[in-house]
Amino acid sequence: MIIVCQKLLKNTKINGITLFPFILIKNTEDKHNSILINHEKIHLRQQLELLIIFFYLMYIAEYYYHLFRLKNAQKAYMAISFEREAYDNERSLNYLKNRSVWAFSKYFKK
Repeated sequence: MIIVCQKLLKNTKINGITLFPFILIKNTEDKHNSILINHEKIHLRQQLELLIIFFYLMYIAEYYYHLFRLKNAQKAYMAISFEREAYDNERSLNYLKNRSVWAFSKYFKK
């Protein structure tokens, strides 16, 4: 994991994003935001499990599926299984120690 403060995020609503093996954060002080960093570490694990490229393909496909279904970009983002797992567990700082492989799959909506 490599944490980088990124000026590219300056004019966005994004506080952090994970692009394996990097965690890009908007604000330098967020290096110490354990909840944000844990959320992004969960994404790192998801990316590794899906050999990185399949994570991005599934993420994009799931986003557009939900966008078509919900007609709302924010709701589509929040419906993505990877995001649901990360948001549900970001405050549990020991989550990754006990997390089962492919845990995101239980978040797929039916």
